[in-house]
Amino acid sequence: MTSSSVSDPVLADVEAAADRIASTAIVTPLLESPLLNDRLGFRLFVKAEPLQRTGSFKFRGAMNRLAQLDTGERKRGVVAFSSGNHAQGVALAAKLLGVPAVIVMPADAPAIKIANTRAYGAEVVLYDRRTEDREAIGAKYASDRGMTVVPPYEDARIIAGQGTVGLEICRQLDGLGLKPGAVLANTSGGGLIAGVAIAVRALAPAADIFTCEPADFDDMGRSLVAGRRVANPPGGVSQCDALLAATPGEITFRLAQPRLTGGLAVTDAEVDDAMRAAFEYFKLVVEPGGAVALASVLTGRLPRRYDNVVVVASGGNVDAPAFAAALNRAQPL
Repeated sequence: MTSSSVSDPVLADVEAAADRIASTAIVTPLLESPLLNDRLGFRLFVKAEPLQRTGSFKFRGAMNRLAQLDTGERKRGVVAFSSGNHAQGVALAAKLLGVPAVIVMPADAPAIKIANTRAYGAEVVLYDRRTEDREAIGAKYASDRGMTVVPPYEDARIIAGQGTVGLEICRQLDGLGLKPGAVLANTSGGGLIAGVAIAVRALAPAADIFTCEPADFDDMGRSLVAGRRVANPPGGVSQCDALLAATPGEITFRLAQPRLTGGLAVTDAEVDDAMRAAFEYFKLVVEPGGAVALASVLTGRLPRRYDNVVVVASGGNVDAPAFAAALNRAQPL
């Protein structure tokens, strides 16, 4: 059973999502390092989503979506497919609401993501991402058990939930008497950047908004240039397991295209450097995919200087050996 069609989200939907998830989601801090600001020559703020429940922003969209299931849908349960962060978000939201959940995950996902998803009580189904189709597997569970599919980004209610990140950014800066000059967010299928763009464009219309991606998976950035959705070339490899979608979502690209300023891309080595910077300057553990926006600033990819720059550190679910290896490979600023 697929999600029913709803209208594209607007600011009011993001605000409603914030109210809906207020009792369960964390308003994550906006971190700042005076030492790093001095080195950069401008104020940089990090929206610390590794401190969100389940360790990433994905809990926001999952909770907003599952909270809107009707009684029958809650009883039959939900099925989702994810490399890990959406999986954990859906699993915890389902646990809190008493909803059965099946999560289809790649067998090579980080062990911590698989273990945590199971620990939240979800039934985990592993698949080979090179030879099997996760959406087909999810569709079979939906058909056989009458479950509701909860996609990682192609759902207006998911996008509205992720948009609460942008809503909080604007509210937190407003509390400091500031407006964002630029806001950068990591992108895979586009749910986060689309939601953030809805909120920021409405509340801080003068801000520039950038999508940030791994160099071989910059489909959103290239789609913006092309004016249409384009796919990544086959054969690309990146440690940013959370950002490996083949192409932007249809809904997310439609929402993001008129609101975004442009796209930025960074290498895995630059991601390592950003992970180390997040640890040293903000005392924050960030997974590779979660560090791409920060890397885009630290490498100077941001095309011009802004007074107040905000980057979304989107997640912190990284295995300890992989995190240690990244820090060891990284070059200090």
